[in-house]
Amino acid sequence: MKLKHYIYALGLAASLHACNDDFMERYPLDVPTDNAFWTSENDLKLFLNKFYPTWIKGHYSGWSDSNYLYPLPVKGSPLAYGDVYSDNAVRTGNEFSELGENNRIPTGSGANNNGWVWSDLRNVNYFLTHYNRADLPKETLDKYAGEAYFFKSWEYYRKVMIFGDVPWITKELNTDSEELYMPRTPRAEVMDSILLCINKAVAGLPEKGKEESGRLNKDIANFLKARICLFEGTYRKYHTELGLDGSKFLKECETACEALLGKYTLYRGDGETSYYKMFTVKGANAFSDNPEVILGRTYIPDEYGHAFQRYYDQNNSNRQAMGATRGFLEEYLCADGRPIYVGGSEGNYEVNPLFKGYGMWKELDNRDPRLTQTVCRPGEYVTIYKNGSVDLANGIEYPNISYSSSGSTVTGYRFIKHWMGDQIENDAVTKGVQAAIEFRYGELLLMYAEVEYELNGTLTQQQVDMTINALRERAGYDFNAYPTAKLMVGQEPADPRLDKIYREKLDYTVSPLLREIRRERRVELAMENRRYEDLMRWKAGNLFTVPLRGMKFTEEMQALYDGSHTDRLNGGSAAKITIGKDVYLDDEGYIICYPKSPYKQTIKGCLPWHDYRYLWPIPAEEIRLNPNLVQNPGWIEAEADK
Repeated sequence: MKLKHYIYALGLAASLHACNDDFMERYPLDVPTDNAFWTSENDLKLFLNKFYPTWIKGHYSGWSDSNYLYPLPVKGSPLAYGDVYSDNAVRTGNEFSELGENNRIPTGSGANNNGWVWSDLRNVNYFLTHYNRADLPKETLDKYAGEAYFFKSWEYYRKVMIFGDVPWITKELNTDSEELYMPRTPRAEVMDSILLCINKAVAGLPEKGKEESGRLNKDIANFLKARICLFEGTYRKYHTELGLDGSKFLKECETACEALLGKYTLYRGDGETSYYKMFTVKGANAFSDNPEVILGRTYIPDEYGHAFQRYYDQNNSNRQAMGATRGFLEEYLCADGRPIYVGGSEGNYEVNPLFKGYGMWKELDNRDPRLTQTVCRPGEYVTIYKNGSVDLANGIEYPNISYSSSGSTVTGYRFIKHWMGDQIENDAVTKGVQAAIEFRYGELLLMYAEVEYELNGTLTQQQVDMTINALRERAGYDFNAYPTAKLMVGQEPADPRLDKIYREKLDYTVSPLLREIRRERRVELAMENRRYEDLMRWKAGNLFTVPLRGMKFTEEMQALYDGSHTDRLNGGSAAKITIGKDVYLDDEGYIICYPKSPYKQTIKGCLPWHDYRYLWPIPAEEIRLNPNLVQNPGWIEAEADK
């Protein structure tokens, strides 16, 4: 489905806005109450239209610099910037607070804090209690109810991810509703209710090809069902402290995946650069020739757009400069399908002959083709476009490495995924029309591979070939030149570096095959806002404590940034970098991310982790207003210790 923005504009024009949130929305809805409204199919569509941009955010709209509050304050496109709150990327600054020890219990209302916001669900419930007033055929009513149940499922799934137990509300609330003071509903009951809702969405929505252009269909609902059920099934499996069996959700995930297998194919329209090009299309028909997109948000030229591309850090770094981490790069395999270290132990690793080591970006050579379509070498993509004009005269342009917002990258590794290098798109400012992919078949294949492993403890070779190996082939791996690039069940490559991290940081064993499934997911879905959620459901938050590092600042690098190459550096202002002032290095010479973070650890550039952070705190004001709410475990004690 290619969701077009004319529907968003129509929904916003309907003026169906909710009042300000506070205490589970005590005030009446600012929505039509006249019985005459609920009479036609068009009335139902008008009411539902506003839900689309609420949940299907894409690259946002307008200046595209709003805060994304579920649950982390990502500023701008959640797809492009969401990974700065994971171990994949870091943003600007010497200190990091949102996942650090100074993240306290919010004191204001949920509307201004971390996601304890209920107006959207309130509006969905309002629809579900009024839509059947319309005298329409049951199939028509079920179709629009399916849309509402889809959005209700999506919102509640995210609330469970953030808070765990949450109140399950099924009706519109008034100022005297008893539900305003209800306690949190147990997680198991909420998730069963979410499953019921998403199954209603699947049942009620039309088949793909039979829906009205721009509206939800059964395939989209099955994809969301797969994502929800994989989350809950694996969360229960690895968070054994819950005492909940996740097998039902894993089986439901499998069912949803199987409903989509073979209905879509991976995009290959741009050959070896298909992976990169897939995210750099624009216009109302951006996905018309892309068989991989299941749900995408498109924008209409000269009518409705965004400024995301203008402020992406490759272009103008005064919004959200960021950089890829060394740990993220190390997860990418070499061109032969083996890791950078193929044997030995820390301090005495056996290096893959294809790996060239660190310094001057040579670590990007001979790697998984997706690496240089996600993180660019200097001179690739960005050289042809500089500060609003084409500039080839100065040759290779090197990144401005800085902890400040004036830098083009924090770590020396500049992200290129989602970057268009399109001057017209840049100059369009808030009318940019770069399209955004929300659901795609590549993720569906990864969900299927993972759920089959979690259910059966292994995969068949056929399943690996249709999922992981298909993704690698599309990315550009040469299976003829390097037969080991194809993953073979029972012949998984050794990875002593990553296995050591898993042994030290996780409280369960990760088999070689599961390691490769998770690796493929991290690589394929990088910069698509999936990593944080994955770490939470895998009970892998302790991976945040792996030191966050950038590139190795070798003597050759220091010479490049000695002040004599201003014409070849982005902006010129950071042409001279002084170690210990402009950048800080660890004992091995790697850039330390967040070097001045005042946390209680011996290694700078590490984030602390405590298991109570798997759930976020309920704002204190909400508990004051409703004493039946109970704070998530660990937060009150943690604040008392500060």
